[in-house]
Amino acid sequence: MRIAMIGTGYVGLVSGVCFSDFGHEVVCVDKIATKIDMLKNGQVPIYEPGLDAMLEKNVAARRLSFTTDIVEAVAGADAVFIAVGTPTRRGEGHADLTYVYAAAEEIAHALTGYAVVVVKSTVPVGTNREVKRIVEKARPGFAFDVASNPEFLREGAAIEDFMRPDRVVVGAETDRAREVMRALYRPLSLRETPMVFTTLESAELIKYAANAFLATKITFINEMADLCEKVGGDVQDVARGMGLDGRIGSKFLHAGPGYGGSCFPKDTLALARTGQQFNSPIRIVETVIEVNEKRKRSMVDRVLAALDDRVAGKKIAVFGVTFKPETDDMRDAPALAIVPALIGAGASVAIVDPHGRKEGEAMMPGASWAEDPYEAAKGASAIVVITEWNMFRGLDLRRLRGVMAGEALVDMRNVYRPDEAVAAGFAYSSIGRPAVGPLARAAE
Repeated sequence: MRIAMIGTGYVGLVSGVCFSDFGHEVVCVDKIATKIDMLKNGQVPIYEPGLDAMLEKNVAARRLSFTTDIVEAVAGADAVFIAVGTPTRRGEGHADLTYVYAAAEEIAHALTGYAVVVVKSTVPVGTNREVKRIVEKARPGFAFDVASNPEFLREGAAIEDFMRPDRVVVGAETDRAREVMRALYRPLSLRETPMVFTTLESAELIKYAANAFLATKITFINEMADLCEKVGGDVQDVARGMGLDGRIGSKFLHAGPGYGGSCFPKDTLALARTGQQFNSPIRIVETVIEVNEKRKRSMVDRVLAALDDRVAGKKIAVFGVTFKPETDDMRDAPALAIVPALIGAGASVAIVDPHGRKEGEAMMPGASWAEDPYEAAKGASAIVVITEWNMFRGLDLRRLRGVMAGEALVDMRNVYRPDEAVAAGFAYSSIGRPAVGPLARAAE
């Protein structure tokens, strides 16, 4: 089948490349000419493990191409995917649908025959209906359908998620549209991947409900971590005991500095605003948003406490600033709240992150960057682990402590074992676990 993918951001590019690997002919479109030139030259503008090799393979097989010409891409397409950004409107919390509706208008004029216009972007309830209205107004009487096909891609594992998804959700109103969507995803039928066919509205809500629920799990275990610290519990034991319950599951029960990224902050806000708009408030989600924002700020207090509130003039080494490992995405990363606050308090911050510098340098002015953790830690009074990249897991803790001027290690991801950190000479602070060493004695 022939597919046009409008938008080569994270979702559009990953989806387009993976569809081409299914054997479909895919043309990816973007208005940014420099990005299209990069892609034509085999350069991937985002970091996603395995994406560059898969792109190269399918371009060579002539199944995947890139253009700035939407008319060229849409002509003869069986399905046209809208995968453009839906950022949060500044100061409101609602999703900005400007790019979605503009894409729908352009697609309408470019259609040459029946096609399914598929909204892949994360959009609030009612958006697919509006896309349908826009196309109908531009092309009265023209045969087409609209389908909602939300994505569930985890950054850092997106290819695996696309190729082996838990389910494929499709909101569609006609048998013809459902058959086109089945054909697009037919390779997954060999693995008996469930396809959930539902209404446009239900498909839109499934995406938001799923992300809001996962954000709630993260926020819940973070609050349990705080309670563990007060009463002497271990949040990792608590999370394991909870997660073994099949009704709960272990995923997203990892205490840390709060959630970030391109999805959870934006989608929880949008769902909360939708509930308010329809006079059906979702109080749990509203609270999750509030608690998560406070969580990020409270992490700054942890660092200050580890240095007895004497930060000015001291060097702090920050390990990891992307919102999670295996991505270069800095959107709403906890580090964006933590690092500027430390700099504002007078600290000198040295950052090491294998893929965070490209975006992070402009977003955290005043910080310096290092390629090596030992280099970043040299002369530091404290080390703060914000993102649990694998490169930090196997460090020689004694060597690390040896190059430092101080002894504080604030582990916001519980990467290290407390006894090993203390044995290496650190005053070690983690999340939701009993204090050990000097910190335990201080607490007494």
